[in-house]
Amino acid sequence: MTLLGWPLPDPVAQAVDMVVGGGPVVLILVSLSVVAVAIVLLKLWQFRAARLGQTRVARDALRLYTTGRASEAIALAGRCRNPVAQALARAIRGQSRGLPEARVREEVLRTGAEALHTLRSWFRALEVIGSLAPLLGLFGTVLGMIEAFRQLEAAGNQVNPAVLSGGIWEALLTTAVGLAVAIPVVALLNWMERRVDQVAHDMDTIVTRVFTDDLSHDAFDGPHGDTIAPHQEPSHDGSRRLAALGA
Repeated sequence: MTLLGWPLPDPVAQAVDMVVGGGPVVLILVSLSVVAVAIVLLKLWQFRAARLGQTRVARDALRLYTTGRASEAIALAGRCRNPVAQALARAIRGQSRGLPEARVREEVLRTGAEALHTLRSWFRALEVIGSLAPLLGLFGTVLGMIEAFRQLEAAGNQVNPAVLSGGIWEALLTTAVGLAVAIPVVALLNWMERRVDQVAHDMDTIVTRVFTDDLSHDAFDGPHGDTIAPHQEPSHDGSRRLAALGA
């Protein structure tokens, strides 16, 4: 097979033959895969820009705040684009200005909800692609089997096994392509949802520490520097509502 006079490599030529042989259903699945790849790349860039893995900045800012260095804590957390650090900076800034705690909590809750909503954008599209791709593949298989048996009936007594096997092969191809599209999409979607859930948990944990007394030596840091929840239950509705956003 050639493209504009240039021969295609064998793997590429085989892939093109499979797409063409699979019919319109495979073309739709390939289009869905292109959309899914674009969304995943967009989300990875967004996660990287938001510095989702940089929770150390928020921990360091919280230590500064608990030692009475609020201005330094605000400056450190405010420079980081991580949503947890940004929420912490707003909470400390509100506390430092002497604003009512309920007002500060509501503002942190509002901005935190907006940040989580932005991080969850396009998740629904990936969910639809992951659910729709296997069904489309199965639909293509059913259509292919119908066509294969129609040809078998038309052949009458002079049945050519090659015709039947070729039709079945093309029919099963759509199911394989559908699964090949759905499996990585679902896996990546679950990974990204877990990342966002972790952000919501860390945001709730560290913001609660601003408004509550520290009942342990360093509840936010685990023995190996891991982020863990403090050993107290939040007693305010705002924290519960922020945690619910990550559910």
